[in-house]
Amino acid sequence: METNTHVTSWQDRLQHIVDTMREMSLHGDPQEMVRSYGARMRKLRPDNTILAISRRGLESPWYRITRSNKLDPTINPWKQPEKLPLLQGGILGDLIYAAQPKIIQNFHLNQDDPAYEFLSNHRSLIAIPHYDLGEAVNMVIVLRQTADAFDPDEFPDQVLISNLFGRATHNLVLREQVQHSFDAIDRELKAVAAIQRSLLPKELPQVPGLDLAAYYETSARAGGDYYDFFHLPGDLRGILIADVSGHGTPAAVLMAVTHSIAHSYPGPAKPPAQLLEYLNQRLVEAYTSQVDAFVTAFYGVYDPANRRIQYASAGHPAPRLKRCSDNTLMTLDGERALPLGIFPDTTYQNHEVQLIPGDQIVFYTDGITEAHNHAGQMFGTERLDAVLSNCGISAQGLLDDVISSVNQFTQGQQVEDDRTVVVMKVH
Repeated sequence: METNTHVTSWQDRLQHIVDTMREMSLHGDPQEMVRSYGARMRKLRPDNTILAISRRGLESPWYRITRSNKLDPTINPWKQPEKLPLLQGGILGDLIYAAQPKIIQNFHLNQDDPAYEFLSNHRSLIAIPHYDLGEAVNMVIVLRQTADAFDPDEFPDQVLISNLFGRATHNLVLREQVQHSFDAIDRELKAVAAIQRSLLPKELPQVPGLDLAAYYETSARAGGDYYDFFHLPGDLRGILIADVSGHGTPAAVLMAVTHSIAHSYPGPAKPPAQLLEYLNQRLVEAYTSQVDAFVTAFYGVYDPANRRIQYASAGHPAPRLKRCSDNTLMTLDGERALPLGIFPDTTYQNHEVQLIPGDQIVFYTDGITEAHNHAGQMFGTERLDAVLSNCGISAQGLLDDVISSVNQFTQGQQVEDDRTVVVMKVH
């Protein structure tokens, strides 16, 4: 345990200050840092009595005693200000509202001074205002029991050192407040993310002659990617994949809106172009005309009876079709119109492709092909196509290969954009 041995030589003082600064750098709690700093300063000058006062949030002539050896040391002045003495006027009130550094080398205190119990038995003091946004809202009072105890030549340095420590303490308080706010926001974002994920399919549909797999990853707690399946009359199946512009909570909200509109479509969600036009018109009328946002989307309707897929695209990356029977590669690009949510009268065109056994299709959002490595290169469609060349595995195996290839390429780079992949293999 530290003793109160007075540090005398300049070498000892320097080492003590170095040790103090190192210890200060370890603290994350402002309350503990102030206590530790006070203990070390008392070792340097055991004849000092430290008093701290604050007028933050108060009007003249009111102020609070925030630190004193006469207060309960467990009180946290930043979190429990209501437990601190609230005083008005007197010598301390005059000093803090004057907002200027001051030395009083010989003072006599009236017993009716509101701070008498904190100042009695002392004859000299220095008052050091601590500034925040240019205002002296806090002040440190250093007291000594003898008159003429302070050297005016040292006073400017004392003001500087005290204010630097005050700023360091204030920064810790701000960091604590920011962390508290961040934790609250993070809890909210986790709830948003949970709600968003609840809108995605709970399980993949069982489609005759098809093997399906899906992957979904957001760049933040919540994101703007969306995929869905629709069970249509005649055993047809709709496959929708969409990507809201932007990231995070705003994109997640518009993703939820898109989901709601898609599921409010009157009647069966086919043909594809009609669903996209419905989504587009509703988005523009009620949502995207008020904000700078849009949605890319690809919607296909698969008929398992004849293995045909009819589709329409609204500015979305074209799915990649690998025909394993002859090792050819195609894209479901058709006619790519504008994304959803830009112009209300945009029309979309239906296109149709005949699939055969062995065909495998990868539907994806641009978070896959635009993933970057440390050199700033993008994953791109060529690398995606290379993964598709593996024809002898399941849809889940192919999906795992795609994600593994992206992760190996990015080498731990932070996910910059939401990533969604749906793989469809024709038996």
